Amino acid sequence: MRRDIDEALKGWPYDPELDEVEAREIRARDGRTVVQLRIDLGLLQMELDDRPDGARPRGFATYLDYLRHRSRIRRRRRNDPVDSGPSGWTMSPEHCSEADRELVQFYHRRVAMLSLQHYDRALRDADHSLALMDFIADFGPTAEYVDRHERLRGGILFDRTQAAAAMALERTSPEEAIDAIRDGIGRLERHSQDHLDADDPGRLEFLAEPEQPETSAIAYVERLRRLEKEVRHHFEVPKTLREQLDEAVEHEDYERAARLRDQINSRAGG
Repeated sequence: MRRDIDEALKGWPYDPELDEVEAREIRARDGRTVVQLRIDLGLLQMELDDRPDGARPRGFATYLDYLRHRSRIRRRRRNDPVDSGPSGWTMSPEHCSEADRELVQFYHRRVAMLSLQHYDRALRDADHSLALMDFIADFGPTAEYVDRHERLRGGILFDRTQAAAAMALERTSPEEAIDAIRDGIGRLERHSQDHLDADDPGRLEFLAEPEQPETSAIAYVERLRRLEKEVRHHFEVPKTLREQLDEAVEHEDYERAARLRDQINSRAGG
């Protein structure tokens, strides 16, 4: 049986000058659909759901699920007003290593899904990575370990915002797209203020991809503001309902705020 991947790479050359992710969906021999990501020395093949590598860590769908289960055995957050004695729980070196591995896997699949315009799956994977980072923030063994991962949050928030906005535009809902972009900008700005990470690389530094340009949270915000401006101009949306609601509340026009809130709820329910 042949063990090389020459056939899989035939007709799919790697172009280092191409400034975009190269991904594709294929049908595996057993009939399931998988996604492949072209990289310098070959390709990565990933499952569409749960863990990209198809594994079930300790019997759980993802390693985050296992960590949540493990932490519940002796749940006590480090910032609680209690001692840090033996009843406390933090991530072990093995937990840290496996959490990092899962972050890398979900990063690869997220960028592949964005490239393939599967925005719902890209958003799902971004949310998983953010949840894993929240867990690390609560239970990471050292401040250095936590801070190193917080530097990645900007890139994940940016990808999530792109996916959410694109999903709204696919539904022909430019107002929802603008609101999604504004939400993403707000989260990025809060993150930047909290961590003052002007040199945030925004990508997984342990991917060993030196060609990946460094991007700060501030730069992500600027890119999203440009996207917001383009959507407003193209769809002629001066102010969304949510923006009008915020304005009405600010001016204490509560009757107008109530009407706008009803319109927003009606749109969400419809």
